[in-house]
Amino acid sequence: MKAILSNRYGPPEVLELREVETPALAPDRVLLRVRAASVNASDYRPLRGTPLLARPMMGGIRRPKEHRRGADVAGVVEAVGAEVTALQPGDEVFGTGLGSFAEYVAPLADRLVPKPANLSFEEAAAMPVAATTALQALRDHGALQPGARVLVNGGGGGVGTFLVQLARALGAAHVTAVCGPHNVEIVRALGPDRVVDYSREDFTATSDRYDLIVDNAGRSIRKLRRLLVPGGTIVVVGSHKNPLGHIASAFVQDKLGRQKVAFFIAKLNHDDLAFLAELAAAGTIKPVVDRTYPLAETAAAYRYAETMHARGKVVITT
Repeated sequence: MKAILSNRYGPPEVLELREVETPALAPDRVLLRVRAASVNASDYRPLRGTPLLARPMMGGIRRPKEHRRGADVAGVVEAVGAEVTALQPGDEVFGTGLGSFAEYVAPLADRLVPKPANLSFEEAAAMPVAATTALQALRDHGALQPGARVLVNGGGGGVGTFLVQLARALGAAHVTAVCGPHNVEIVRALGPDRVVDYSREDFTATSDRYDLIVDNAGRSIRKLRRLLVPGGTIVVVGSHKNPLGHIASAFVQDKLGRQKVAFFIAKLNHDDLAFLAELAAAGTIKPVVDRTYPLAETAAAYRYAETMHARGKVVITT
């Protein structure tokens, strides 16, 4: 089978399309024929191996220990392991599986759920990491309560488009979404109460106050705190420029005053994925796919994702 691999750090050009053996089928896994897989920041950022201090967390100092690429996946079950009872060959599913930028992958069965019939494979592949991150940011770390006022900074990207939709689905009374000029119309279509184009308006220079702010774009936490009600919460999801510095800032800011600042890494699990699938099946949330690329053009997909201008998700098809 064909798969995307990399055995060294560097730009997207280090990615190679190779012929490799089809994954072996363990008792608790399924063999999945990949139809689509999506690109996340956790895919393209570690590829360059920067910053150097983060390389131990990436799995290797001189070169990555894991050569396979991709996590999000949607496809058709080809075979199931001896211990798998919830899935069977022919099932259309989506979830996560290491090495999903390939024709076949062998994920754990409990990392997959049935694909909603109203979603294409490309749309389903756009969901797992991004939608789970958005859900846990709002529900678990933001403790979003019905009637809350929510601000999403960075509402046009993969995680951001889910944040905007899920905030409403979880009961927010008012949702403000901040994005760049090229994403305004797409974000507006997701149903927030207000969309702010950051190129035309400084959203931190306002008298509006929020119970919860989810920062998906690396804005100054000190400035964001001005927008919080007393006892409000900022949840830091991502930083476009200096992830480690932004995490450190979140930690320090959390110790100052009564307002909470939280940073987290999403924990992928079957229950959250099944919940998100139910919302998608009901039409409550809708994945936004910007561009699709064939497997052989995965490097181009990485380059586009790195621009941070994608409207929703970037998807690889096989």
